[in-house]
Amino acid sequence: MEVILLERIEKLGKLGDVVQVKAGFARNYLLPQSKALRANKENLSKYEQEKEKYEVLNREKLSVAEKIAKNMENISINIIKQASDSGQLYGSVSTRDIADELNIQGHEIEKRQIILKSVIKNVGHHEVRVVIHPEFIITINVSIARTLEELTMKSEEIEANEQREKVAAEIIAKEQEKRNAAEIIAKEQEENAADIEVSKEEHEKINIKEENIDKN
Repeated sequence: MEVILLERIEKLGKLGDVVQVKAGFARNYLLPQSKALRANKENLSKYEQEKEKYEVLNREKLSVAEKIAKNMENISINIIKQASDSGQLYGSVSTRDIADELNIQGHEIEKRQIILKSVIKNVGHHEVRVVIHPEFIITINVSIARTLEELTMKSEEIEANEQREKVAAEIIAKEQEKRNAAEIIAKEQEENAADIEVSKEEHEKINIKEENIDKN
């Protein structure tokens, strides 16, 4: 089915583009969500007449999405699920679970906005994408544990690891600075030695010339 996009859709196109999509995707998502119009003669004419209105609406949506994205920067959520001793969940964490937790925290996110790389079936920490707007896609941290106590322990462990990594990075950076400084000093010494050698050669040439002049 051909549709006219009324906003930018990831991997499809931007406002005003006429694109070919699967009929089910159009009927179940694009059309009812007012994200597209059927690409027939009547709607093409309607779009051209109301193009400016759609552009204004898109700018407003983009502005709202930007504020939401900034408000959700560095966000993380915790989910308690039953799991075996090996950490495998009895079931999985769904997009609805994540959306529900975000809504509890005051972020109005629908499950269709949650993008999972793969099904979450283990306890631990997972990165999940949230599509606020096609131009504002953020990543949140989702921590899964069997109990609150386990969650706290894992959070402390992560903080300790992050601190160790930070200290290690600082040490590496300082060592690199020392190496760079040593290389600069060595290079300057080589250049100075080369300059001295050149000066000696020039001085010797001058002496030879003066000796030749005296002989003549």
